[in-house]
Amino acid sequence: RYSLFYNRLKNIEESEGGLDKFSKCYKTFGVNQFVDGGIYCKEWAPGAEAVFLAGDFNGWNPFSHPYKKMEYGKWELFIPPGQDGYPSVPHGSKLKVVIRAQNGELLYRISPWARYVVRDEDKVNYDWVHWNPPQSYIHKHPSPKRLKSLRIYESHVGIASPEGKVASYKNFTYNVLPRIKDLGYNCVQLMAIMEHAYYASFGYQVTSFFAASRIGYSVTSGFYQLYSVSTTSPSFHVIPLTPDLRHLSYEEVFWRKEGGDICFIKMEFIPSYKIYSCYFSWEVLRFLLSNLRMWIEDYRFDGFRFDGITSMLYHHHGIGTGFSGDYNEYFGLHVDEDALCYLMLANHMINFLHPECITIAEDVSGMPALCRPIAEGGVGFDYRLAMAIPDKWIQIIKELKDEDWNMGNIVHTLTNRRYEEKYIAYAESHDQALVGDKTLAFRLMDAEMYTNMSVLSPLTPVIDRGIQLHKMIRLITHALGGESYLNFMGNEFGHPEWLDFPRRGNNESYHYARRQFNLTEDHLLRYRFLNTFDRDMNKSEERFGWLASPPAFVSEKHESNKVIAFERAGLIFIFNFHPHQSYVDYRVVIWHSSLIVIFKYKILLDSDAAEYGGHQRLDHSAEYFSEEYPHNDRPNSLMV
Repeated sequence: RYSLFYNRLKNIEESEGGLDKFSKCYKTFGVNQFVDGGIYCKEWAPGAEAVFLAGDFNGWNPFSHPYKKMEYGKWELFIPPGQDGYPSVPHGSKLKVVIRAQNGELLYRISPWARYVVRDEDKVNYDWVHWNPPQSYIHKHPSPKRLKSLRIYESHVGIASPEGKVASYKNFTYNVLPRIKDLGYNCVQLMAIMEHAYYASFGYQVTSFFAASRIGYSVTSGFYQLYSVSTTSPSFHVIPLTPDLRHLSYEEVFWRKEGGDICFIKMEFIPSYKIYSCYFSWEVLRFLLSNLRMWIEDYRFDGFRFDGITSMLYHHHGIGTGFSGDYNEYFGLHVDEDALCYLMLANHMINFLHPECITIAEDVSGMPALCRPIAEGGVGFDYRLAMAIPDKWIQIIKELKDEDWNMGNIVHTLTNRRYEEKYIAYAESHDQALVGDKTLAFRLMDAEMYTNMSVLSPLTPVIDRGIQLHKMIRLITHALGGESYLNFMGNEFGHPEWLDFPRRGNNESYHYARRQFNLTEDHLLRYRFLNTFDRDMNKSEERFGWLASPPAFVSEKHESNKVIAFERAGLIFIFNFHPHQSYVDYRVVIWHSSLIVIFKYKILLDSDAAEYGGHQRLDHSAEYFSEEYPHNDRPNSLMV
């Protein structure tokens, strides 16, 4: 793998003048303006007979501005500046690339490199708008340095409002960012930023990779029809994936939608079809690497989460395949080394040009060395998602009675990660919030969330159990599950609604495409207890830094007592998951083995405290002292 990466990087350096120049092609492809007002246009359309630029600037004449054909399927056009040096293509004017297919048909398409696309309310399709304002935005602050502890708030701008509508970036800036900061999160993961025509796709069905989303509309247009130029030779051709395509007899490169993910695929139909990835394609690499770089340098993004890369890593795309952890599942001819090489190139480029940026991998297979340096033969990601953790919590809550919870199994799931690879722990994400699934709060409290969350009503057993377990599950995941922590917006306070985007199945309703942050501000509702606990949990981590500390020392996982105890970052965490039994004079291990120093402990965070909706059973003024008393094979312990 490393040899493949090294040779491909060497080829880029020899053929393109280096990775720096190769990944900066977003400044030459598409339509770009020179300082003197001239316009340079460039596209890759190997199956086209001819290419033209049409738009407001030339009265939509499809032939007045032809591109010149270059090597390797590229086309270029230079438009000199207008009179008095004014731009020949004005800012805000509409454009289309006109493709003449080999059968003579004219196709009006949006460039895949388009930086701004809009849709008028009375139209179905998007328009490509030339974006070149007289004064560019000037960034006021430098990019932040890497954080030791990453506390991620997973967000979607469009739903970030209590109102059933598409919320704005301004709303997010002024109303949501202060909330995120107050909750103690230091990283915002923004979903659905690349332009996507279908709002209900949650941003997964990208239509314009280089355009910032206006948060989507329920239409079809954009990228998928760009290069629909069928030829009898290999071409760049974008088509929908249909059940039977055996009547085609040529190779094609196209976008494949797999569970929301978009992959670069080549299909071969001779005589029956096979599916290969097309990450070996020179122009695919140019497009993807340039895309990453544009978002970093123009919009100052600090990193990327690579979603669903299991569908890239293997020729079987993870479909109908289970992963047991056997190394034969990760090394062999079924591994897509071209896709793997692209991920290595992407991480190498980002780390080399912008070392302050981070990358995150979402892989369900458990591919070894995803988060190890490329020089070691790794793929170069900084973090990987601990995807087994939310599945474990769902399985426990759905299938087991409280008295049957297995402490050892919980600890195993939270600590079972590849050595020296950083994991992002999370109890739930946007996946559980979507309609058809259930959040932890919903699974724990269900319909009573609508009737019994008022402090004026009695605390029912269902609400009491749900509130307490919601806090405990999140804290033990935060403290034991990884080297970073993630939460999806609204889940921190047990948002009482699922997330459902407007679509045909719900009559295009925005009612559930929202987040009711206002519930945490009502002091008569118990949602504020969960919100406050989440804030203080994050603030405690910010103060003591357990995410940046070595893995925890687990001293106890007692099955009959239902107690888990561990130590991390100098803190002792003790969880009592017993459904009805409390304990006094309970002895727990401390890691320190000194026979001279006596350590004093006090309560830092207590899920049973009144401000978190607890029962106040612990005395916060109490002090606990270490003693030379062997327990669980350690020389020192204390009583709590």
